[in-house]
Amino acid sequence: MRVSPATMSSIFPFNMKASFSVWLTLWASLFAPLAWAQTNRIDFPAASPTGVIRQQVGLTNFEIVYSRPSVKGREIFGQLQAYGSVWRTGANAATKVTFDTVVEFAGKRVQPGTYGLFSVPGEKTWTVILNQDSDQWGAFNYDAEKDVIRVEVPARRTDRSMETFTIWFNELRDETAVLNLTWENVTVEIPLTVDVQTQLVPQIEAVMRSGKEQRDYVYFQAAGFYFDHDLDLEKAAKWIDLALKQTPNAFWMLHLKAKIHAKLGNKTIAIGAATTSTKFAVAQEGSESGYKIMNDELLKNLK
Repeated sequence: MRVSPATMSSIFPFNMKASFSVWLTLWASLFAPLAWAQTNRIDFPAASPTGVIRQQVGLTNFEIVYSRPSVKGREIFGQLQAYGSVWRTGANAATKVTFDTVVEFAGKRVQPGTYGLFSVPGEKTWTVILNQDSDQWGAFNYDAEKDVIRVEVPARRTDRSMETFTIWFNELRDETAVLNLTWENVTVEIPLTVDVQTQLVPQIEAVMRSGKEQRDYVYFQAAGFYFDHDLDLEKAAKWIDLALKQTPNAFWMLHLKAKIHAKLGNKTIAIGAATTSTKFAVAQEGSESGYKIMNDELLKNLK
């Protein structure tokens, strides 16, 4: 409703400046509490806070989003979480796992994507499940028909109790890792395998065939990858020499050269590279250098 100045004057028989002040006071008393209730809230601490873990394994990126309940003096497995029942593998919303390449999940091949991570705890083994439905609250609407894989993994008792449920990666290698589910005094280990060679070898070969000179660390990493994966060691020997041509006193590169030639059976070259590696390592890091220890071990096996 529109109010005319005359009407306002009849209601508030004083000057307009004072009238405006009264209107502000009236508005604040009537409408401010309602506006506050609509735009403000009280944030309380979550009983099971959300956790996000991101981990690269080889060339594969993992992300896991889950809520982390705590023991709080309760008995968890076999009591709060019954054996043989599907668990959301956390609290609140079901745990969500995402990876961007093909992964072998406890030996079973899974396409890249986002999945719900469910589990069925048992006394000695757990069934771990990847399910197509990654967006649901708890496991109340869990549908086994949407399972992508189900794997059986051992459940191991630990000496130290984990108060808050924790998902973590361990034993990281170029192509493998272990995904751990740990809570109370139980831990479950899920082996993961990713394919690095199929992605990386064509890239290495293309760069090396390009004819363009690369930085020393590119040659070094390529030689190291071929050595570690028992690929073409003659190429690895060539690449490590190209790296050392740029950085001749790099003791870590000389150590790799020694290992490559030891595996090729070229003992004389291997001994020379290991000896030179030790000389530069001691000069730069002192007599306690880790590379001196590794070279000493290598030389002992070559003689």
